[in-house]
Amino acid sequence: MAAFEAAAREDAEATALPAVPVAPEPVFVGAAPQIDDEPATSPPAEPPLTAASEAPAPSAPRNPRRFLLTLGAVLGVLVLAGTGLGIVSLLQGPRISDVQVDAEHAIESSGSRVILTANQALADIDPEQVTVEPATPFTVDASGRGVGVRFTVPLDDSTEYTIRVADVAGAGGGPSTTLTTSFTTPPSTIFLLRRDVDGKDKIFLTDLKGDGVAVYEHEKINDFRATSTQLVVAVEEEDGSHLLVMDRDGKNQRELDLPGDGYVGAVQVSERGGLVGYSYSDRELSDDEGRASVLVTQSLSGKDEPQVIEVAGAEASVFVWQFVPDSAAVLFIDFDGALSLVDRSSDAGVQSLGLAAMIQGISRGTYTAIVERLDGAVVELNLADGSEQPLAASDPDYGTATSITPFPGGTLRHVVARDDAGLPIGQAVIRVDDDGKATPLVEIGATDSILQACASPSGQYAAVAIAPDLANNPYDGMLLPLPEQVETHLIDMESGKEMVALTGFDASWCQTAPRF
Repeated sequence: MAAFEAAAREDAEATALPAVPVAPEPVFVGAAPQIDDEPATSPPAEPPLTAASEAPAPSAPRNPRRFLLTLGAVLGVLVLAGTGLGIVSLLQGPRISDVQVDAEHAIESSGSRVILTANQALADIDPEQVTVEPATPFTVDASGRGVGVRFTVPLDDSTEYTIRVADVAGAGGGPSTTLTTSFTTPPSTIFLLRRDVDGKDKIFLTDLKGDGVAVYEHEKINDFRATSTQLVVAVEEEDGSHLLVMDRDGKNQRELDLPGDGYVGAVQVSERGGLVGYSYSDRELSDDEGRASVLVTQSLSGKDEPQVIEVAGAEASVFVWQFVPDSAAVLFIDFDGALSLVDRSSDAGVQSLGLAAMIQGISRGTYTAIVERLDGAVVELNLADGSEQPLAASDPDYGTATSITPFPGGTLRHVVARDDAGLPIGQAVIRVDDDGKATPLVEIGATDSILQACASPSGQYAAVAIAPDLANNPYDGMLLPLPEQVETHLIDMESGKEMVALTGFDASWCQTAPRF
């Protein structure tokens, strides 16, 4: 400090200016100004420059010693401040500096992620340190400053989720802390197809209260499916079927090439694989010419040619098929009853899985299919290793189900009550949890018919398509014929209460169109 004060005194002496005497009266350089009663008609001449203005005095030279001392003092303050902040950070432990989440995608598809980024590199994270509320299946991937939480099933809508990572420490040591973040998922929407025998068919996008808007219309819409960003629509023209891809609002339409001039049905999509699949038949068919009900897959982008599924080197006619959720794999039964699996993302070929009569459904995130064998037994088939086990009966037992649709946490089972003569006297959709507990969601009498029951991606809601007054409800003339009047009832699965009944069918929550 003494050196700093001495330098300051030397600098002050070197830069001091000599005293200038103060004139007692104002001093004018040049002629004295004239004062007239009349305003000047031209601007007055500028006064000449004084000697001082012509040559400004040179500034005194800086003292280098003072400059270096001042710079050193500033740097010292910055170092002390940075060190202090570092010490505070170490004392507080890691903190969240950024969170990335796509909540809208999370309610529609499995595999969505939340990425937490900390303000420093972290020590190893054990999955046991991570909790999610409300509880939902997840995996953890942590590295460096990031902690990624991947949900293996879709999330519920309109729900606040909280993620906590306990006992998190920095890679360099120091105290531990808990990283916490929350986000809220948006409300769900659903697409429905409404056919009109006297007008145009329309695809509607609606919320779960019934407030909807038409996004696409055509004279004859046979089927459609939806991804998180696109709609795939099969329409009928005089020359056969056409397959269109468009945005979810119906804009930017483009047509996909088909294997030939023919008809398309059973449209499905694999969002993870970026594929559309469908059953295809040529317009011109005979006993020895033409293709009937062959299974075709192709890219949603339209950049590749349609590929027909082959078994043993021959195009196979397929009775029923489904995409395996969250993959590009296809499970199908041909007309000989052979159950097969083929992954369109690899060249592994066709995997044989025995004989089967029906594919009821495939669970999300488990690679497990519910299959009815030829002898009527319903089994849970592990598609990874081919092992299987009988599907457990419900409690109470409502009998054999005509269709079974899995969802995260259980299954929806469509059962039919019959009299002694075998005639239907009533139908119901039963929710069966993984522990076997059964709860009726929808029950109808003999005059109506349940066409389809499927769940929202997370299993939060159910959509049940019902054809009322079936005896007086004629079928339309489409490739996929259905009664002209169909209602879709939306049910809250937790409470069992109906939220709304909508005119239309083919809910976008369903993986396939109704089978009747």
